[in-house]
Amino acid sequence: MVQKVKNRWLIAASAVGIHISIGSVYAWSNFTTPLTEQFGWSAKQVQLTFSLAILFLGLSAAFLGHFVEKYGPRKSGLLAAAFFGVGIFGSGFAVNMGSLPLLYIFYGALGGIGLGLGYIAPVSTLVKWFPDRRGLATGLAIMGFGFAAAISSPVMNSLIISVGTANTFYILGIAYFVVMVASSLYLEKPPVDWAPEGFKEKVASGKAKFKQDLSQLTANEAIKTPRFYYLWLMLFINVTCGIAILSAAKPLAVESIGLTVTEAAALVGVLGIFNGLGRIGWASISDYIGRTNTYTTFFVLQIVLFAVLPYTEQVLLFQVMLAIVYTCYGGGFSSIPAYIGDLFGTKQLGAIHGYILTAWAAAGLAGPMFAAWMKDTTGSYAASLTFFAGLFVIALIISMVIRKDIKKLQDKNEANAKNGVIASKNFASS
Repeated sequence: MVQKVKNRWLIAASAVGIHISIGSVYAWSNFTTPLTEQFGWSAKQVQLTFSLAILFLGLSAAFLGHFVEKYGPRKSGLLAAAFFGVGIFGSGFAVNMGSLPLLYIFYGALGGIGLGLGYIAPVSTLVKWFPDRRGLATGLAIMGFGFAAAISSPVMNSLIISVGTANTFYILGIAYFVVMVASSLYLEKPPVDWAPEGFKEKVASGKAKFKQDLSQLTANEAIKTPRFYYLWLMLFINVTCGIAILSAAKPLAVESIGLTVTEAAALVGVLGIFNGLGRIGWASISDYIGRTNTYTTFFVLQIVLFAVLPYTEQVLLFQVMLAIVYTCYGGGFSSIPAYIGDLFGTKQLGAIHGYILTAWAAAGLAGPMFAAWMKDTTGSYAASLTFFAGLFVIALIISMVIRKDIKKLQDKNEANAKNGVIASKNFASS
């Protein structure tokens, strides 16, 4: 009996469905004012809910990556739907109870676990379905995560006004659960040695180029290599600096170029679109120029942008520069799964991706806190931008160092392949 192979573009659409659901976490700020006004909680107390969700995202991605590899994307997606759906729905119960600790448990912990598991499950599968366009595939899914806030925000605002905060959580919890379950049920790993129709023939004829992965390592083997930590540090620096800008973009625009609070809020909304576009754009570009060149480009661009931004008073130029920073921030997330596949193979990509995403959890705490501390200390965000430009110099150096590690591995693989050919010839002639 011939096995029916699923449509890889529908697999990609399923991944987008999951990411659009969990990406709604970026629209958390819609609940800040209603919760502070209703219960008298401070903005800091309410904001901690979001920080906990990002923390648990990183932790669950790290610890449950092996679960994804063992049980596959469908079961992982369904488990993510259960955690995220219960987390959001339970947040409504926490609001009805007027309990901040319960909100932390439901939205922060349970929702955060669903976030992490839901983030890595479809992405690691997509890389295997798109051996010809890894960057494009992961960019599609992670673009959904980036655009989710733009889609969720107006819906959340409308629901909060019409049915109240608690009921909004109930409705969203059910809706996200349904979308994530429906999406997860279609997810599946491709058959062994599967390739898109005609791809093997194109490679054989030289019309298409298939780039061999540098290695096929397990997650536990990968974390023993220097290049794992190079990737971790590059992602950590890119996210730390980018998320700091995201957290401070509104006041930065007000104090730097004199926008009104309303204008600055509108600017932040528009910039969110560039975050999403950067995810699909840079990831697709990485298929052509390579993942290492893509990251080097991120760092060169942002060294200049972060150094110049504090001294830029021209309104349009300031906005264009911020938009480029937002694309680099989003592009860093979408390019990393394909980069992992290139360097470590697809054997346990989900687990390795989970380990790498701990950089996101660490950066989610470090970036905004450092930017806020610099603001309190110096009275301006400008000093933190200059510091971040320095961090990007370090990231640029790391992107150069990893090239040497990659070249060394490529030379070793070529030597092994050559020796293998020689050995087989000797064997054949003996």
